[in-house]
Amino acid sequence: MDTLNPLHDPATDAREQRGRVIRAFNISLGAVLVMVAVLASQAGFDWRPFAVRPHEWEGLWGVLTAPLLHGSLEHLGANAFAILILGTLAGSVYPKATKWGLPLMWLGSGLGAWWLGDVGTFHLGASGVTHGLMFLLFVLGLIRRDRAAIATSMIAFLFYGGMLLAILPREPGISWQSHMGGAMGGVIAAILFRHLDPLLPRKRYSWEDEEEEAALADDDVDGMEPPRPREVPVLWQREPDPNGVVIRFRRRDPSQD
Repeated sequence: MDTLNPLHDPATDAREQRGRVIRAFNISLGAVLVMVAVLASQAGFDWRPFAVRPHEWEGLWGVLTAPLLHGSLEHLGANAFAILILGTLAGSVYPKATKWGLPLMWLGSGLGAWWLGDVGTFHLGASGVTHGLMFLLFVLGLIRRDRAAIATSMIAFLFYGGMLLAILPREPGISWQSHMGGAMGGVIAAILFRHLDPLLPRKRYSWEDEEEEAALADDDVDGMEPPRPREVPVLWQREPDPNGVVIRFRRRDPSQD
Protein backbone atom coordinates (compact mmCIF):
# COMPACT_ATOMS: atom_id res chain seq x y z
CA MET A 1 0.00 0.00 0.00
CA ASP A 2 1.11 3.53 -0.65
CA THR A 3 2.12 5.60 2.32
CA LEU A 4 2.28 9.36 2.66
CA ASN A 5 4.56 11.12 5.10
CA PRO A 6 3.07 14.52 5.92
CA LEU A 7 6.57 15.83 6.73
CA HIS A 8 7.69 15.43 3.12
CA ASP A 9 8.04 18.62 1.17
CA PRO A 10 6.68 18.14 -2.38
CA ALA A 11 9.31 20.46 -3.85
CA THR A 12 12.13 18.60 -2.09
CA ASP A 13 10.73 15.24 -3.16
CA ALA A 14 10.53 16.42 -6.77
CA ARG A 15 14.17 17.55 -6.71
CA GLU A 16 15.28 14.25 -5.22
CA GLN A 17 13.39 12.27 -7.82
CA ARG A 18 14.87 14.34 -10.64
CA GLY A 19 18.30 13.81 -9.13
CA ARG A 20 17.79 10.03 -9.05
CA VAL A 21 16.65 9.98 -12.67
CA ILE A 22 19.58 12.10 -13.86
CA ARG A 23 22.07 10.02 -11.87
CA ALA A 24 20.69 6.74 -13.21
CA PHE A 25 20.70 8.08 -16.78
CA ASN A 26 24.31 9.26 -16.48
CA ILE A 27 25.43 5.88 -15.18
CA SER A 28 23.59 4.10 -18.01
CA LEU A 29 25.07 6.50 -20.55
CA GLY A 30 28.54 5.90 -19.15
CA ALA A 31 28.07 2.14 -19.59
CA VAL A 32 27.01 2.69 -23.21
CA LEU A 33 30.07 4.88 -23.89
CA VAL A 34 32.34 2.16 -22.51
CA MET A 35 30.77 -0.39 -24.87
CA VAL A 36 31.19 2.04 -27.78
CA ALA A 37 34.88 2.39 -26.94
CA VAL A 38 35.26 -1.39 -26.72
CA LEU A 39 33.55 -1.87 -30.09
CA ALA A 40 35.83 0.73 -31.67
CA SER A 41 38.87 -1.14 -30.37
CA GLN A 42 37.68 -4.61 -31.38
CA ALA A 43 38.99 -4.11 -34.90
CA GLY A 44 42.54 -3.96 -33.55
CA PHE A 45 42.64 -7.20 -31.55
CA ASP A 46 41.25 -10.71 -31.46
CA TRP A 47 38.14 -10.49 -29.27
CA ARG A 48 37.26 -14.20 -29.36
CA PRO A 49 39.19 -15.14 -26.18
CA PHE A 50 37.03 -12.60 -24.32
CA ALA A 51 33.71 -14.07 -25.47
CA VAL A 52 31.84 -16.88 -23.75
CA ARG A 53 32.73 -20.28 -25.21
CA PRO A 54 30.27 -22.88 -23.92
CA HIS A 55 31.59 -25.94 -22.08
CA GLU A 56 35.22 -24.79 -22.32
CA TRP A 57 37.05 -23.86 -19.13
CA GLU A 58 38.94 -21.11 -20.94
CA GLY A 59 35.60 -19.77 -22.12
CA LEU A 60 34.59 -18.92 -18.56
CA TRP A 61 36.67 -15.75 -18.76
CA GLY A 62 34.04 -14.44 -21.12
CA VAL A 63 31.52 -14.44 -18.30
CA LEU A 64 33.24 -11.28 -17.05
CA THR A 65 34.03 -9.59 -20.38
CA ALA A 66 31.45 -10.76 -22.96
CA PRO A 67 28.75 -8.18 -22.09
CA LEU A 68 31.15 -5.43 -23.16
CA LEU A 69 31.68 -6.94 -26.62
CA HIS A 70 29.37 -6.59 -29.62
CA GLY A 71 29.40 -8.03 -33.09
CA SER A 72 28.26 -4.93 -34.99
CA LEU A 73 27.12 -1.37 -34.61
CA GLU A 74 23.48 -2.48 -34.99
CA HIS A 75 23.99 -5.03 -32.23
CA LEU A 76 25.41 -2.35 -29.96
CA GLY A 77 22.66 0.13 -30.85
CA ALA A 78 19.87 -2.26 -29.88
CA ASN A 79 21.46 -2.99 -26.51
CA ALA A 80 22.41 0.66 -25.93
CA PHE A 81 18.81 1.88 -26.16
CA ALA A 82 17.66 -0.91 -23.83
CA ILE A 83 20.34 -0.02 -21.28
CA LEU A 84 19.45 3.66 -21.39
CA ILE A 85 15.72 3.04 -20.87
CA LEU A 86 15.75 0.05 -18.52
CA GLY A 87 18.87 1.19 -16.66
CA THR A 88 17.39 4.62 -16.03
CA LEU A 89 14.09 3.14 -14.82
CA ALA A 90 15.74 0.60 -12.53
CA GLY A 91 18.40 2.95 -11.21
CA SER A 92 15.99 5.77 -10.41
CA VAL A 93 13.25 3.71 -8.73
CA TYR A 94 15.36 0.87 -7.24
CA PRO A 95 18.92 2.20 -6.92
CA LYS A 96 19.96 -0.24 -4.17
CA ALA A 97 18.30 -3.31 -5.68
CA THR A 98 19.84 -2.49 -9.06
CA LYS A 99 23.31 -2.00 -7.60
CA TRP A 100 23.26 -5.32 -5.77
CA GLY A 101 21.38 -7.16 -8.49
CA LEU A 102 23.57 -6.12 -11.43
CA PRO A 103 26.34 -8.66 -10.60
CA LEU A 104 23.73 -11.44 -10.58
CA MET A 105 22.43 -10.37 -14.00
CA TRP A 106 25.96 -10.00 -15.38
CA LEU A 107 27.14 -13.39 -14.14
CA GLY A 108 23.82 -15.07 -14.95
CA SER A 109 24.05 -13.87 -18.54
CA GLY A 110 27.49 -15.40 -19.05
CA LEU A 111 26.87 -18.59 -17.09
CA GLY A 112 23.62 -19.24 -18.93
CA ALA A 113 25.44 -18.97 -22.26
CA TRP A 114 28.32 -21.15 -21.04
CA TRP A 115 26.07 -23.85 -19.59
CA LEU A 116 23.34 -24.00 -22.25
CA GLY A 117 25.18 -22.88 -25.37
CA ASP A 118 26.45 -25.13 -28.14
CA VAL A 119 30.09 -26.17 -28.27
CA GLY A 120 32.13 -24.18 -30.76
CA THR A 121 29.99 -21.02 -30.60
CA PHE A 122 30.86 -17.57 -29.26
CA HIS A 123 28.45 -15.55 -27.12
CA LEU A 124 28.89 -11.82 -26.64
CA GLY A 125 26.79 -8.73 -26.02
CA ALA A 126 24.90 -7.02 -23.20
CA SER A 127 21.47 -8.39 -24.14
CA GLY A 128 21.55 -10.80 -21.22
CA VAL A 129 22.02 -7.88 -18.82
CA THR A 130 19.18 -5.92 -20.44
CA HIS A 131 16.90 -8.94 -20.04
CA GLY A 132 17.91 -9.08 -16.40
CA LEU A 133 16.91 -5.43 -15.92
CA MET A 134 13.58 -6.06 -17.62
CA PHE A 135 12.77 -9.05 -15.41
CA LEU A 136 13.96 -7.17 -12.32
CA LEU A 137 11.47 -4.36 -12.99
CA PHE A 138 8.67 -6.73 -13.96
CA VAL A 139 9.00 -9.01 -10.93
CA LEU A 140 9.41 -6.10 -8.49
CA GLY A 141 6.16 -4.67 -9.82
CA LEU A 142 4.43 -7.98 -9.08
CA ILE A 143 5.97 -8.32 -5.61
CA ARG A 144 5.85 -4.78 -4.22
CA ARG A 145 2.63 -3.59 -5.93
CA ASP A 146 2.98 0.03 -4.87
CA ARG A 147 2.22 2.77 -7.37
CA ALA A 148 5.82 3.45 -8.37
CA ALA A 149 6.59 -0.26 -8.84
CA ILE A 150 3.48 -0.91 -10.93
CA ALA A 151 4.04 2.17 -13.09
CA THR A 152 7.71 1.29 -13.65
CA SER A 153 6.95 -2.31 -14.60
CA MET A 154 4.24 -1.17 -17.02
CA ILE A 155 6.62 1.28 -18.72
CA ALA A 156 9.30 -1.40 -19.00
CA PHE A 157 6.75 -3.86 -20.39
CA LEU A 158 5.50 -1.27 -22.88
CA PHE A 159 8.97 -0.82 -24.38
CA TYR A 160 10.46 -4.31 -23.96
CA GLY A 161 7.65 -6.73 -23.19
CA GLY A 162 8.92 -8.97 -25.98
CA MET A 163 11.84 -9.91 -23.74
CA LEU A 164 9.49 -12.20 -21.84
CA LEU A 165 9.53 -14.47 -24.90
CA ALA A 166 13.11 -13.81 -25.99
CA ILE A 167 14.41 -16.18 -23.31
CA LEU A 168 13.22 -19.05 -25.53
CA PRO A 169 14.97 -20.22 -28.72
CA ARG A 170 13.40 -18.41 -31.68
CA GLU A 171 15.97 -17.13 -34.18
CA PRO A 172 19.36 -18.61 -35.11
CA GLY A 173 22.31 -16.51 -34.09
CA ILE A 174 20.48 -15.03 -31.07
CA SER A 175 21.87 -16.12 -27.71
CA TRP A 176 18.65 -17.04 -25.95
CA GLN A 177 20.84 -18.86 -23.43
CA SER A 178 22.36 -15.55 -22.37
CA HIS A 179 18.89 -14.00 -22.24
CA MET A 180 17.62 -16.77 -19.98
CA GLY A 181 20.62 -16.56 -17.65
CA GLY A 182 20.29 -12.80 -17.30
CA ALA A 183 16.54 -13.06 -16.75
CA MET A 184 17.07 -15.59 -13.98
CA GLY A 185 19.57 -13.24 -12.38
CA GLY A 186 16.99 -10.44 -12.53
CA VAL A 187 14.29 -12.60 -10.94
CA ILE A 188 16.61 -13.72 -8.13
CA ALA A 189 17.70 -10.12 -7.53
CA ALA A 190 14.08 -8.95 -7.37
CA ILE A 191 13.26 -11.58 -4.75
CA LEU A 192 16.38 -11.06 -2.64
CA PHE A 193 16.53 -7.26 -2.71
CA ARG A 194 12.84 -6.33 -2.88
CA HIS A 195 12.97 -4.53 0.49
CA LEU A 196 16.20 -2.56 0.04
CA ASP A 197 14.57 0.51 -1.50
CA PRO A 198 11.86 2.30 0.51
CA LEU A 199 8.63 3.45 -1.05
CA LEU A 200 8.90 6.72 -2.90
CA PRO A 201 6.90 9.62 -1.43
CA ARG A 202 3.54 9.73 -3.15
CA LYS A 203 2.13 12.96 -4.50
CA ARG A 204 -1.21 13.88 -3.00
CA TYR A 205 -3.85 15.07 -5.44
CA SER A 206 -6.66 17.55 -4.82
CA TRP A 207 -9.36 15.00 -5.57
CA GLU A 208 -8.14 12.87 -2.65
CA ASP A 209 -8.73 15.78 -0.28
CA GLU A 210 -12.18 16.30 -1.78
CA GLU A 211 -13.04 12.63 -1.21
CA GLU A 212 -11.94 12.81 2.42
CA GLU A 213 -13.96 15.98 3.01
CA ALA A 214 -17.03 14.36 1.43
CA ALA A 215 -16.60 11.29 3.63
CA LEU A 216 -16.34 13.46 6.77
CA ALA A 217 -19.45 15.38 5.71
CA ASP A 218 -21.35 12.12 5.26
CA ASP A 219 -20.30 11.03 8.74
CA ASP A 220 -21.57 14.30 10.21
CA VAL A 221 -24.92 13.93 8.46
CA ASP A 222 -25.25 10.36 9.65
CA GLY A 223 -24.58 11.54 13.21
CA MET A 224 -27.52 14.00 13.08
CA GLU A 225 -30.13 11.41 12.14
CA PRO A 226 -32.35 10.18 15.01
CA PRO A 227 -31.74 6.63 16.14
CA ARG A 228 -34.05 3.82 15.21
CA PRO A 229 -36.74 2.80 17.75
CA ARG A 230 -35.00 -0.44 18.49
CA GLU A 231 -31.77 1.44 19.17
CA VAL A 232 -33.34 3.72 21.84
CA PRO A 233 -32.47 2.43 25.32
CA VAL A 234 -35.40 1.63 27.68
CA LEU A 235 -35.05 3.60 30.90
CA TRP A 236 -38.08 2.29 32.83
CA GLN A 237 -40.29 -0.76 32.58
CA ARG A 238 -43.51 -1.46 34.54
CA GLU A 239 -43.31 -4.49 36.73
CA PRO A 240 -45.80 -7.11 35.47
CA ASP A 241 -48.78 -8.03 37.73
CA PRO A 242 -48.63 -11.74 38.51
CA ASN A 243 -52.47 -11.93 38.58
CA GLY A 244 -52.85 -10.13 35.32
CA VAL A 245 -55.46 -7.44 34.59
CA VAL A 246 -59.22 -8.22 34.53
CA ILE A 247 -61.53 -5.87 32.65
CA ARG A 248 -65.20 -6.34 33.53
CA PHE A 249 -67.87 -5.65 30.92
CA ARG A 250 -71.44 -4.78 31.71
CA ARG A 251 -73.90 -7.52 31.05
CA ARG A 252 -75.97 -7.11 28.01
CA ASP A 253 -79.73 -6.65 28.42
CA PRO A 254 -81.61 -8.86 25.91
CA SER A 255 -84.77 -6.67 26.10
CA GLN A 256 -82.96 -3.84 24.44
CA ASP A 257 -82.31 -5.80 21.27
